[in-house]
Amino acid sequence: MTGKPDILDAVSALKAKGEPFAIATVVRTISLTAAKAGAKATILADGTFSSGWIGGGCARAAVVRAAKAAIADGKPRLISVAPADLLKDLGVEPGQARDGVEFAKNACPSQGTMDVFIEPIVPKPELLICGASPVAIALADLGRQLGFQICASAAPEDMAHFAGLADTQRPSFDLAGLRQSERYIIVATQGRGDEAALTAAVAAPSRFVAFVGSRKKAAALRDALTRKGVAADVLAALRAPAGLDIAAVTPEEIALSILGDIIATRRQGQRNAE
Repeated sequence: MTGKPDILDAVSALKAKGEPFAIATVVRTISLTAAKAGAKATILADGTFSSGWIGGGCARAAVVRAAKAAIADGKPRLISVAPADLLKDLGVEPGQARDGVEFAKNACPSQGTMDVFIEPIVPKPELLICGASPVAIALADLGRQLGFQICASAAPEDMAHFAGLADTQRPSFDLAGLRQSERYIIVATQGRGDEAALTAAVAAPSRFVAFVGSRKKAAALRDALTRKGVAADVLAALRAPAGLDIAAVTPEEIALSILGDIIATRRQGQRNAE
């Protein structure tokens, strides 16, 4: 593993970058295996081993599959890579799961068994708020309490409103160069830079973009962005007015309705799957 970073340094670096990854730890071995209990590796979302080592090709493919699945759904996994004879004795097929253990076949001559725990490390979802209106401030406050990473974007003179609330700041609606991530963008400019903020928002990678304002204002902004060449399907996906219809009136209530919509989007299908 020459040239690759120490496992702890790699974990710290990946967390700092906000990049999703998984930690694979060998927790048990039986008979002959290349890696022993305690061996660790970090695996990126594309299946690349970025540091550490948990053995050769006999277990690698199974570990990569489990790591990619764990990163995708955020759930840890325990996999057991075992020889075909042992799987047969257990009455399981490769790819099956039983009692929380996922089984895979070890086709190597050593015919050892290795159990590997896969822990996904997935960054917090990001709430990117454009504007420094009362609704924007309420969104930052409540969103932080709900576990979102808060990014504030507003005119430079307005950024002080987010002191103690925002994890990152992007003054002047500069949303260029954002990495792909689980991001929700809310334009809550409320008359101060609506078009500039919305133009930047719809061009940035996100799960959805919502606009705080009336249907009439949203329609006018859609027309303006259409004239700028923004695709019709992008504008059709814009959520305006933002939030669930809970008859919200105050900034805090409006923020609650918007975050309710975000949570409903995030958790869609999860309750039935569990």
